[in-house]
Parts: sequence; structure tokens; C-alpha cells
Amino acid sequence: MTPLFKSLTVAASLALSVSLPAFADQASEDYVRENANHALSMLNDPELDSLERREAFQGLMNQFTDLERVSRFVIGRYARVFSDQEFDAYYDAYARYALATYEAELDKYRGEEIVVTGSTDRNDRDSIVETVVRRPTGDLPVRWRVLSTDDGEYQVVDVALELDGNLLWLAIEQRAQFMALLDRSNGSSSELIRTINEMTARLEARALAQRTDAGEVTGASSVQAGR
Repeated sequence: MTPLFKSLTVAASLALSVSLPAFADQASEDYVRENANHALSMLNDPELDSLERREAFQGLMNQFTDLERVSRFVIGRYARVFSDQEFDAYYDAYARYALATYEAELDKYRGEEIVVTGSTDRNDRDSIVETVVRRPTGDLPVRWRVLSTDDGEYQVVDVALELDGNLLWLAIEQRAQFMALLDRSNGSSSELIRTINEMTARLEARALAQRTDAGEVTGASSVQAGR
């Protein structure tokens, strides 16, 4: 585990340690069950090569998650400091990175089925849905933070995965990392974008290497994450 992940263990635990009501909105559970299993089926689909699987998975996650809300959360107060042009450039970089991160992390969780095991309400629009990925080698826990909108729609705003024995929230990890970078660089959006692009390039290079090692034909791909 990296020092950053270690430092976030306490933060993630505190975020979930608040006393919550006993029952969450059934619709939130149904939303996660349907969409998470859809994503899992894409990861396991033998009819898709890695490139097709990646594009389909990222397209679904772009709908499944509220990327703009998350993009603002992970830069905290700087979301109000950036100009519109700076934020647009940052968002484009972040969306690509976030989707590559979801793909890289959730790909490790391939299994037979995602089963909802419980849920709690933070308030009437904010729920934590607890699931496990059923696998022959042992179930893996995943938690999803789901928000509902005025029009009754649902979207995920964070995902907690088990990393080195600790259940950590991805957006909380990103917020700590990005806020520290912005504080060091006096709020430089260009420095943040450069760093995000470098991290994305590493994730995409790793995915390309995995496809090459698997002997699959690869080609240029561009997944656009619309706002």
C-alpha cells in the first residue's frame, strides 16, 4: 500500500462511521444492482475484445457516475477559483482519468455476480449501497455512494474498493492527492492537468500492454466523456 492510501484509511473510515439510518432507498439498491452487474457482464463478455470491452465499459460508467459532481468534489475550493476555461480543460482531463481509473480498478473485480448485501441512508437523497462481487476465490466487497436528483434519477458519486485489506473511497483518495498538488502549486490548473494527463497515460499504457500480452489486436481508440 502506498503512503497516500495508508493516510486515507482513517479518512475513509471516518466518512462511513457516522450513525446512519437502518434502511436505504430500495431504488438506490436496484440502480446499483442493475448497472453494476451490467458493467460486470461487459468485463466478462467473451464476445468482446479488450478494445471493445474498454469502450463499452467506459461508456456505461460515464452514464453510471456523475463525473461533473465528482470532478468538483476532488478539487474542493479550487472548483470556485478556476475560470470557466480552466475548469473545462480540467474537466476534460479528469473525465478521461476517472474512467481509466474505474476501468483499471474494477477490472480486478471480475466475478460471477454483484450482490447487494445492505444499504444505509445518509439523508433522503444520499445512500451507501453495500455489495459483494461473487468469485470462486472469495467474495470482494464494493460500496457505492448514490445520490438521487430532483427528477428521480440516480447516479454514483464514489466507489469504495478493497485495497491491501482496506476499503477506500476513490474520490476521497483523489481529493487528498489533487488538493495537495494544488496547494503546492498555488492553485495552478495547468500543473494539475499535466499531472492528471500523466497518470492517465500510465493507466492507458498499462491497459495497452495487457491487451498486447493477451495477443489481442489493438488500435487507436478515443472515448469521449461528455458533460
